[in-house]
Amino acid sequence: MATVTKDAIAIVLNDMNKHYYSWNQFDKDIVNLARQIYNSNWRPDYIVGITRGGLPAAVSLSNFLKVPMHSLGVQLRDGGDNGCESNLWMAEDAYGHVADAQGRGYSDSKARKNILIVDDINDTGATLNWITADWPSGCFPDDIQWNGIWNKNVRFATLWDNPASKSKYAVDYCCNTKPDDAWIVFPWEETFVGI
Repeated sequence: MATVTKDAIAIVLNDMNKHYYSWNQFDKDIVNLARQIYNSNWRPDYIVGITRGGLPAAVSLSNFLKVPMHSLGVQLRDGGDNGCESNLWMAEDAYGHVADAQGRGYSDSKARKNILIVDDINDTGATLNWITADWPSGCFPDDIQWNGIWNKNVRFATLWDNPASKSKYAVDYCCNTKPDDAWIVFPWEETFVGI
């Protein structure tokens, strides 16, 4: 059985078709995303930035749209979901969770919050799939009303989308399509040699 080392990963990355994404393009894309959101006649009550790569775009959109922002840790790239943070209150906001006089919970569509989930890239679809599986799991998992929440009350925005993604739900707002076999290098990922 072969062992993958950091050196082996670096060699593979050097052989990949790297696409360097600039801060200048990032700024243009934030304006583009904001325009797409405005033109859709939908407004988020708050933005959820996916750590780490989604945070720069989430903060920028939060400032641009003048809505609050929260973060959610979903780190699946290195395998497994140990780096994932389940968040029940966001799920309850999305679901429109309210309680009756006896304390029994139910979904009220008028209580649902509009939530914009922001990430840098929807590459494999794993992050979006994890969220759309995790949120219902702690908040009435068998209720079919969850099917009417994704891409309606809860929407997804990314700087880049991969058409080959296996995400169950589509990205609602996006600026760029990832080329086949390309590795997008974001400006916040670059290492500074010699510092």
